[in-house]
Amino acid sequence: MQKASIPACLAAVTLTLSLAACSFPGVYRIDVQQGNIIDQEDLGDLNPTMSRADVRDLLGTPITVSSFNPDREYYLYTFQEGGGEIRKQRVTIIYEGNQYLRHEAKLLEETPAN
Repeated sequence: MQKASIPACLAAVTLTLSLAACSFPGVYRIDVQQGNIIDQEDLGDLNPTMSRADVRDLLGTPITVSSFNPDREYYLYTFQEGGGEIRKQRVTIIYEGNQYLRHEAKLLEETPAN
């Protein structure tokens, strides 16, 4: 009786594991959401009498502040359902000094987290 060589056994084990992985029914992928959830109602509460601190009390801490223009703060939100397409929304708050001036927003039609 001849012994099988180690590389042949290793190849057989690798092939078996590879085939077993192909028959696995699937991997559960969780929903991933990141960032600040802001809706139209929140944006409607913004007004020119608000300071930067007031805006942050309402919307939360921004994801980033522009390095080039400290009068701009960005609130981003992303949602990925089960490893699928990433949906994004972005709100830019523009200040004049320390006072809220205006905002620009591209919101999702529906916030998935609700």
